[in-house]
This record gives sequence, structure tokens and C-alpha cells, in this order.
Amino acid sequence: MNNTPRSERLHIAIFGKRNVGKSSLINAITNQELSLVSDIAGTTTDPVMKSMEILPIGPVVLIDTAGFDDEGELGIKRIAKTYAMSRKTDIAIFVTTAKDDISNEEIDFINKLKLKVSYVVCVINKVDMYKPSVHYKNFMLEKLDIPVVEVSAITGEGIELLKDTIISVSKNTEKEKYIVRDLIKPGCIVVLVTPIDSSAPKGRLILPQQQTIRDILDGDAVAVVTQVNNLEETLNNLEGKVSMVITDSQAFKEVNRIVPSNILLTSFSILFARYKGELEQLLSGINAMYNLKEGDKVLIAEGCTHHRQEEDIGKVKIPKWIKSFVGCDLEYEWASGTTIPEDISKFKLIIHCGGCMLNTREMKYRLNYAKQNDVPITNYGILIAKINGILDRALEPIMNDCNILNNNML
Repeated sequence: MNNTPRSERLHIAIFGKRNVGKSSLINAITNQELSLVSDIAGTTTDPVMKSMEILPIGPVVLIDTAGFDDEGELGIKRIAKTYAMSRKTDIAIFVTTAKDDISNEEIDFINKLKLKVSYVVCVINKVDMYKPSVHYKNFMLEKLDIPVVEVSAITGEGIELLKDTIISVSKNTEKEKYIVRDLIKPGCIVVLVTPIDSSAPKGRLILPQQQTIRDILDGDAVAVVTQVNNLEETLNNLEGKVSMVITDSQAFKEVNRIVPSNILLTSFSILFARYKGELEQLLSGINAMYNLKEGDKVLIAEGCTHHRQEEDIGKVKIPKWIKSFVGCDLEYEWASGTTIPEDISKFKLIIHCGGCMLNTREMKYRLNYAKQNDVPITNYGILIAKINGILDRALEPIMNDCNILNNNML
């Protein structure tokens, strides 16, 4: 709970063929034995993710992947997982050696990475054993147009230069974004409504609630946390001092009834839609609700995995609320964690959680994937606000941040 959430860390993934020293490189960068190292090709079989601090880079997630030249039936599945890691990667480190000239297979893989990842750095490893030619290095720099660093993961040669290169490219990653602090003024009071029910984790707040509290404090504002049954009393005690109320989307209907119209109201899920991805796309997706017909397929996707409770929001509540809105029975499928179905073309609508456990790159991949397949996508908060007829109010705090909000869409 005290560490930077994985979804907020810089994701650095190591790619390359088998036995080029990817795991050894991770151990050299971290100065720890994080990855199993062996002379046997294919030692790393599944992606390994490790959250840690690397000075002076800061909080990162390092991802060790299987070789993209793996073989056999299992090898094909491992390669698929390796490719999947590029979806969440901010900086890709492609590892090769100068033992042989770079292969067409490696060039093709680098070019695929460049399409998915903002920054690719090439590492020529094992320079203690093989000396790369000037032609080899120039080909990387001129033809592939990526930084090249020569290292030895065994002796440590070039590792500090590699870190400096990562720092240099990381400065060009996405600009700092805020959950809510750019929508509020210093000193104002924001009330957070966090229902404590059977699905709430024991002894702690869920991640979006923690992150929102921190963002409010970083904005020199005041966060007051309460439950729905205490909300009215809380507002009375703070009469005239509350600027905004942020609620769990499940409580939208009741919270809307309690909160006076002169106080801004939104939800964690809507704020994270703005923070994590393309709010415009998620808002446009809600219009698909009007076109749903009996038997249409709907995908409900969550970025985390958890044991579903009796009144689970994704499994139980949302299907029930949708039926009350559209008046017919739909067919539902559910996806959770890091995977979504490969074929999403059959779905008439995708309803996604707020995505607090997913980093921005993964969330944007999912949005783009839906767009490419012409499948509308929205999220929990937008959907629940729409069903309860309060979407216009829930969007009011962020109206100036979204250029397509208009009465026709709402």
C-alpha cells in the first residue's frame, strides 16, 4: 500500500531471441538476482514482472519475456505472451549479440515493437565475448533509427550508459496527468463516498480511492471520506464548504438524491476514464445502449482479478441494471485480469471497469482494439450514470476537458 502502484510505474520490457542474455541484463540493471539465468536456451518460459525502484530512474516495472524464437506447441503460446507484453510496455529494450549479423527475423520484430511501443532501445549484449562492428551499430542507428548501447551483463560494462539512455527516453513519455487535482482549487473540500460492503477489501480502501485521496492532497485540498449512510450528515456538518463529491459508481443513484445541485458530483470510474484513456470514445460508446436487442452479446471486462461476491457489480448488478434500461435479455461474457478475448467482433457493446489496475498503455490498447473492430466501448461509471439519468450531472466537473460533450450526446 505504501509503494507506487504498478499501474503508475514506468513499464520496461526486455525482448529478444533465446539465450541472448535478457535475464542476465535484468539482473545487471537491478544489481539483483531477479531472473533465473542459464546457458540453456529458453530458460524464461513466461513473462516475469517485477515492481521495484531503480535509481536514478525511479519506480518501474521490469518485464522479462520468453524468446520470440521459441519452438514447439508451448513455444508458440509463449511467443504470444511475449507479444502481449508489448501492449503495456513504455520502453522496450531489444537485446541481441554481435556473435552474428542481425537477422531479418530480429529486424522484423524491432519494427513490430516500434509500431506498438513509444521507445525502443537496442542493447548489443556480450561485448566481453564478441565485438560489434561499426557497420552493425550503424545499421541499428541509421536504418532502424533507435538508440544502441553496447553492454556486458556479466562484467557490467555499459550498464550505467544503458540506464542513462532509459532515463533520457523516459523524459519523453506521457506528460503528467491528474485524477482530479486540476479540477479543484487549493483549500477546497472534496467528499469521497466509499461504500463498505461485502465486496470491499478487509482493512483497506481500494486502489482508485487511495490514488484519488493522494491526488487531492497533492493539490493542497482537503479530502473527507464517508459512507453513503453518513453522507447527508457529513454535508450538513460541512455546509457551504464542499466543492465536489466523488462517489463509487454503484451508489450514484442514492448519492445524487442526497447531494445538493450546487455541489459538483462525479464518480471514481468517470475520473479514471478521463485519467486512463480516451474519455470521448467511452462516452460515445454509451449510445450503443439504445441499439441493443434481445440476444445481443455484451462483454464485461475488468482489469483485476477477484473473487466475485453474491452482489458482484460486473456479474450481477450491471446486467440487472441494463435489463431494466433496455427491457430485454442479453447474452453476457466476462473477462478479467490481463487478457480480453481475441475475437471481440461478436459483441455489440463492451463495458469496462475504471482500469485502475491497468497502466495507460494497456488501457489505450483495449480502446484502440475496440475501435479497430468497430465495437462500442464504455465504462462502469458512465453506464451507471446514464441508466440513472444523471450522466450530464456526473460529467459537469470535467465539461471543459472534453470537447464533444453536448446536449445531443447526453
